[in-house]
Order: sequence, then structure tokens, then C-alpha cells
Amino acid sequence: MTSLSTQFGRDDWSRFTLKQRMMRYAIFLGCGLAIAWALTSIEVIWPWVWGAPEQIGDLFSRMYPPDPTNLETILKVLWDTVNIATFATTFAVLLSLPVAYISAQNTTPNRVTLWLGRLILVTSRSVNTIIWALLFVAIFGPGVVAGIVAIMFRSIGFIGKLLGEAIEEIDTRPVEALEATGASRFKVIVYAIVPQVMPTFWAVAILRWDINLRESTVLGLVGAGGIGIILQGAIDTFNWPEVATILLAIIALVVVGEVISAYLRRRIL
Repeated sequence: MTSLSTQFGRDDWSRFTLKQRMMRYAIFLGCGLAIAWALTSIEVIWPWVWGAPEQIGDLFSRMYPPDPTNLETILKVLWDTVNIATFATTFAVLLSLPVAYISAQNTTPNRVTLWLGRLILVTSRSVNTIIWALLFVAIFGPGVVAGIVAIMFRSIGFIGKLLGEAIEEIDTRPVEALEATGASRFKVIVYAIVPQVMPTFWAVAILRWDINLRESTVLGLVGAGGIGIILQGAIDTFNWPEVATILLAIIALVVVGEVISAYLRRRIL
């Protein structure tokens, strides 16, 4: 049976042309050279790498069995961690709404506000939460306030960017219909824009709370409150059984947060 490629005189058919194949090979070669250069420039101490499995086994043996002696304090600080994530997400959602509005091309008043909104989004997302925490610990001092503000500043960029993109993708026909009837800008926002972005709003808010719950567990390492404070203390004193208990508590918190997030998505979205 004659193949279709033979019937049409294409016995040498291939998916890519010679130029495309050469380009792909060049990209692969460039990636390989970049990885090789990175490995030679970061000064990896290879004996420590090869001995890592042994060190991990030794560390786990010191952690077992976990020590629940300080469990009451761990649970109390764990609740502070939940509060940090919840308050920070709430404030970030409220502050990100006007930022998303001015950073969307179809709702921003002018080009100046457009670039102002995008500058805020880029600044927020460019700085890691730990860096924000270090900054606000220096301003507010150690404690949960610094942690809340740090996570809030980091979350504004995330929420504002996704909401701004959702606003830019709305159906413009309801907006044009209300504007044609002489509706005010406030009514256009409430009745034409808000209903279209509400699903995205709830999805992004729930997702960010879930992310913030994870991030708030490490803020204590730099003094910004949460369970990271006693985790750092246990590590500094080589109290590995208590470290194991704290890590198990963090894992349980993350699992509970995931369950709550999934439940809220099913109920709201």
C-alpha cells in the first residue's frame, strides 16, 4: 500500500526543517553550556553533597521521636501564624482593588495612573516576603505587626496583577450599554465590571490566603512573628525532637489550609 507521503512525492518528510533543527540544537547546546558554567562558578563543595544522605539520616535519627512537651506553646504560636496570614490577606485584598483598577488599560483614568499602578504591582512582586519582613522588623520591631505588613505588601502585587488582567478581559458590551444610558462611573463599575470579575476576585483571594499561610510559617526566622520564631530557637539550641514537633505542626497547618481553600472554592466559585 502506497503511503500518502509517497503519493505526493514527499518520501523525505520531517517535522522540522534543517534550519529549525539547527536552531533547536543550538538552544540545547546553549542551555547545556549555561548549566555547566553555573555549576563551575557557584563553587559547590562536592564532598558535602555526596555526604548529604548520611547527614540527613543522622539528623532524622536525632529528631525521632518528636518531643510534645512544648506543644501548648507551639499551638499558640501556630494560631498567631494563621492570624498573620488572614489579616495580611484581608488588608492586601482591600488595598489591591484600587491598584488593579488603575493598572487595567480599560479602566485607568489616564496614562500616568496606569504606570503608577503598574509600578506598584512590579515593586510589590519584585521584593521577596523575607526581604519585606526584614525591612518592617527594622521599622515596627519584632512581632506579628511586621509579619502582617510584610505579607500584605507582597500580596498586593499578586492580587492586583491578576485582578487587573481580569478587568482588561471583561466583556465591554455591558459597560458600553450603561454608559449609553448616562450611568455614572460608579454605577458602571458596580453593575458592569464587578459582576464579571467577582469569580476571579474570590479565586485569587482564596489562593493568596493559602500561599500566605505557607509564607507566614517562615517569617519568624527573621523576627516577624509566627511559628518560625520558636523553630529558629529550637534549631539554635539543637533541640531536634522539638524541631520535629514544630515541623509536623507546620505540615498539619498547611494540609488544613489546603482543605479549607478547596472547600471555599467549591462553595463560592
